[in-house]
Order: sequence, then C-alpha cells, then structure tokens
Amino acid sequence: MGEQVPETTTIVFDIVQAIEEFIKSYKIEGKAKYRELIRRMILENRYDVEIDFSDIMSFNPKLAEKIIRDPENAIKRFSEVLKSIVAYEAPEYLDKIYEVVPRFKNLPITFKIRDIRSNLINNLIAVEGIVVRASPPKQKIVEAVFQHECGNEVIVPVVGDVVEKPVQCPYCHRSTGAWRLLEEKSRFRDFQRLVIQEKPEEIPAGRMPRSIEVDVFDNLVDVTRPGDRVVVVGILKLRSSGTKKVKSLYDTYIEANNIIVSQRMLEEIEITREDEEKIKELAKDPLIRRKIIASIAPAIYGLWDIKEAIALLLFGGVPKTLPDGTRIRGDIHVLMIGDPGTAKSQLLQYVARIAPRAIYTTGKGATAAGLTAAVVRDKQTGEYYLEAGALVLADGGIACIDEIDKMREEDRVAIHEAMEQQTISIAKAGIVARLNSRTSVLAAGNPRYGRYLVNRSIAENVNLPPTILSRFDLIFVIRDVPNTERDARLARHIAEVHAAEDVVKPLIDIDIIRKYIAYARKYVRPVLSEEARKMLEEFFVEMRRKSLETPDSPISITARQLEALIRLAEAHAKMALKPVVTEEDAAEAIRLMKSMLESVGIDVESGEIDIDVIMTGKTKSQREKMLIIENIIRALAKEEGCAKVKTIVAKAREENIEDKLVEEVLIRMRREGLIYEVKDGCYAPVV
Repeated sequence: MGEQVPETTTIVFDIVQAIEEFIKSYKIEGKAKYRELIRRMILENRYDVEIDFSDIMSFNPKLAEKIIRDPENAIKRFSEVLKSIVAYEAPEYLDKIYEVVPRFKNLPITFKIRDIRSNLINNLIAVEGIVVRASPPKQKIVEAVFQHECGNEVIVPVVGDVVEKPVQCPYCHRSTGAWRLLEEKSRFRDFQRLVIQEKPEEIPAGRMPRSIEVDVFDNLVDVTRPGDRVVVVGILKLRSSGTKKVKSLYDTYIEANNIIVSQRMLEEIEITREDEEKIKELAKDPLIRRKIIASIAPAIYGLWDIKEAIALLLFGGVPKTLPDGTRIRGDIHVLMIGDPGTAKSQLLQYVARIAPRAIYTTGKGATAAGLTAAVVRDKQTGEYYLEAGALVLADGGIACIDEIDKMREEDRVAIHEAMEQQTISIAKAGIVARLNSRTSVLAAGNPRYGRYLVNRSIAENVNLPPTILSRFDLIFVIRDVPNTERDARLARHIAEVHAAEDVVKPLIDIDIIRKYIAYARKYVRPVLSEEARKMLEEFFVEMRRKSLETPDSPISITARQLEALIRLAEAHAKMALKPVVTEEDAAEAIRLMKSMLESVGIDVESGEIDIDVIMTGKTKSQREKMLIIENIIRALAKEEGCAKVKTIVAKAREENIEDKLVEEVLIRMRREGLIYEVKDGCYAPVV
C-alpha cells in the first residue's frame, strides 16, 4: 500500500488585508507615514494620496508584485481601504468626495517608450518622456444613466471612447424601445489626452522618435504642458476601435495614475557621491578652464576663442527674477559665421553630444512651427492640439541651429522672442499659450557671397536681419586665410587624427565633462564681486566716452553688451565652480567682447568700432549718406516733379558717395515705402 500524499493547502493572498497592514503599519521614525498623509489630504481638501512604491517593496514585496501585475483591481482595493480610513478619521469628508485615489511614484523600473512591448499590457508601468502634445481639458462620461421609455433608469459603466446603450431593460425585460441619456444624472470626470515622446538625447542615431498617448483624469489634468519632461505612472492598455468589427492590430496607450513633472532642468543626469568628489577635485586644478576648453572638439585644430565661447555657453550665466517679476536671462547665445570647410557643423554636432540637454537642427529643415510650437488638428477627433517645437524641447539646455542663414525670413522671426524673453507665445485656433524656452542658442551660418568679405560689414556679409544679430552675445567670424606656418600645423594635425585616433583624446572624459556642466548649472550661482562690477562698469563707460570725445562719432557699445559681459563673467566663474565673480573673470569677458567688437562691430569705411553694424545693420556713416541721398531726391522732386536716377547719382558723386551705395539705398527706400516710382527711372518721396 502506497504512502498517502498530504493535501496541499493553497494560501490565498488577501490583497485588502495586505493594503490595510501597509497603510496602518508602515512607519518612519515611529510615525505612521500614510495615516499622516491621509490627514494632510483631508486638511488640503484633496482626494488623492501619493504612495512611494519603494515603501511597498520594502514592506511587502508580494503586494508590490500584485499591484504591478493586476493594477486595476489593486487600485480599486487601495481606494476602498483609503476610503474606510477617511470614514474613521473624518466621516463628514466622505460626502464631499466620490473616491480616494492612490497615486504611485518611484516604481522600480522606468521604461523608455521604445522598450514598451505586449508583455507589459495591463501592467502598472512608469514611462519617461517629453510632453509634445496636450489636448484642451474635456469632461468624459464614466457612468452613463439611461432612461428607458418604460420610465426606469439603468446605470451603464463606460469603457473606452464609446458609450453603448443597454441591450435590454432589466425591469420590463424588453429589448426594444427608445433609450434616453440623462446627462444630469450621469457621472463625468475631467479628461485630457497627452502625447509623450522620447527624450531627444535618448533617440538612437538615424531613428525616428517614438511616442505614446496618455489619458489623464481628474486633478492630473493640466498638471503638465508641452515641453515638460515627465515620468508617467499608469496602466498600459489597448485602444479599442469603437466599431463592431474586431481588428487584429491595436494601438497602446497609458491610463495615467500619476504624473511626476521634472522640476529641475538637469536632474536626468545622475551625479553620484563619487562623481561629486571627482568634480570638486577637478575644480581645484588652477588650469581647469584651459583643460575644459581643450576638451571641446579636440579633433578640430585651433579656434581657441570660439571653443572658449562654447564652454561659457555650456555653463551659462545666472538667470535672475527681479521683485517686479522681470526676468533677466542667464543663457548665452553664440553665432559663428565662417567660410566653407572651417568645421562649424562639426563644432555644433560636438556640442549637441556633450551638452547635458541639447537639440541639433538645421535652418534648411526647420520651420517656424517646428522651432517654436504648432497647433495641430487630430485626424480622428478633429480637436486642436498644442505641439512643442525644438526650442521648447531644448528648454534648460542648448539649441544648435546649423545653417541659420538658410532659414526662410518668416521662420527666422519666430526665434526673436525665444532668444531674449525665453518664452514662446502662440495664439492659434483658439489656443492661447506661452511656453518656456530657457535655452542657449548656438548657431552657425555661411557668408552671403560664399566667402567672408573683409571690406563689407557683418550685416552685408550675412543673410540675417539685425534684430537677430543683436541678440547674440558673441559673434565670431571664421576666415579661411592661407598662412604657410599655420597651414603646415593644420595639415599635420589632420593627418595625425586620421593616422591615430588616440591623438585627439580629450584631456577630461566626455561623461565627466557632462556631469561637471550639469553640476555647475545646478548648484553654482556666482555673485559679482565689487572689483569685478567696477571693472565691467569702467569698461562700458570708457567705451561710451570714446563716442563723446569726437563729435558725430559712432556708438561703440550699448547696455545689451554690458548685460552680455556680466553673463560671460558669471559663466567664466562657474567653469571653476567659484561662488564669486572675480576681476579675472571680468577681464576674460572683456577680452572676448573686445575681440568680437574689433572683428564684427567695425565700420569698414571709417575703421571705428560702431555697434550699430550689429544692432541696426547700418553704420553711422551709411546712415548719414542715406540721409544725403534722401535730401537729394526731395530737392530734385520739388524742382522737377520727380528725381531721375542719373541726376541722383551725379549729385551723390559730388558728396563723395559711390554709385553702388546709391543703387542699394534706392532699392531699400523703395522696399521700405519711403519713395515711389513716378515713371520709369524717376522717383519721388512718399511724404
């Protein structure tokens, strides 16, 4: 006779009991953490409690697994337990609320949108991304009350996007007869549909960014807006088609349980205790700045000043919000204009890789909507969505715009507000919004005539309006001028780079530089010392005094350049993690600004520094000549009814104005509506 096999008793996991134990028994420093949070929720007049998933993991791993695998049931049971505790703590509060919602955070694994697969369907997951679209808030019916023609009412829970009428009346048992939806008795919830997209820095090279829809309810509506980086905790579900036909292919979406908005701009870069010690050790090196600059694009020979400007742009100045609400930007904008083959695009690509948060785009492939924000119509619902563009997605980072001169004029205007006010305002299709774009712009462009012409001003050399030129803190001209010694060194450097890759190894590892920049931007806010402030003030006043010394001399510097000097000095101090901006930092900022003014802000006719070249596109001498030409036209028109081009040119020659400038001025005056053509080749002033 064989041995009797003992009966195995299966232990049924009581989820409600486990939840009750967790909420009542989980303590920190002797206090029941979640009982305290429930009391605070009642005081703050809310109906949701944020629950740290790591607490559940440490208290009861089996409960944590149940929540992940069967979230719908777990959330319902959690809600019941929380409601019962509220009934005990404040029974009168239950009349105000329908349910108490548990909102989970700190899930053990945060998925990338690219990693979502079918095995995660109906699981509780956390997904990271950027909000690129947000629908306007709507009211969604979740419990529909239908009245049958017999007079009885039936409650129908709504699943998905379609409300289905009852098949049969449970009271009169008839499957025929009219049904009427009683909207006033039905239950609605606030609803919003978001689209989140992969973070730009996480998209593999050459791949399209992936996105997923997120349905949010109740007080999660309007928590986030396009451009925000978020972690969405929710249930991965399949979107039903809403038709009678059963289809084989489904789209996934997330029904949000919680949305955690990334408040700090650089928190996605993890800096460990060891990293922090390494960063502080690096900052002690007296040559740290030189090492950082030398580590920027080591494969590119020379261009030290440009690399220094890029380093300052990466660190940035200190943004300030004044008591009256005025915001002064801390981000530094740099423009490079250069001959072909001078490694401008390589520098931009390198910065896009090294910066903690960056977006690279080219002017040819960018439109105003693509750079700022667009209002898009949803094909299925017909609703208008707000979709964030490149400058919004680069909020808190760097936007690298290559071939900025190739952008269409109407698209270029879009970046004016983003560069100075650091916001993007949009008013289209009934959507009026203002999005943040606190981003540094690093732009590159080619000269209008193929190569940079020294005998022409920056405004004539570059196909960019003065309104954009004036917003750049530093402008660099990269000229490809033959020089035997320099060319020999350049040829040797390029040959060595191709022969052995180790030659261009950066002095500081790229990962450490990224963390160093993130640490500096996050924790270091240098303050101007009295000496540095005096030095910058004296430089500004001295440059302005030069304009007073000789009558009718051009203005060499404006308040906009003084603000740029302060930003550059702050960034220079940040590079060494210094809490105070010293004279050394101010002197370096002045050196860079002087070098820019002497190469770009020069009136090519007089040889004097004239900031109007950048600010208005016209030098003082050009403006004076334009006034002379305008007076000639007025005088001739008064005498003869209109001024012939030949006569204007002859009179202008007497005033030492070259024929070419006369032609340019006539074209400009016609375009600006100051003169009109009375008959062929004969002009008269408009007023």
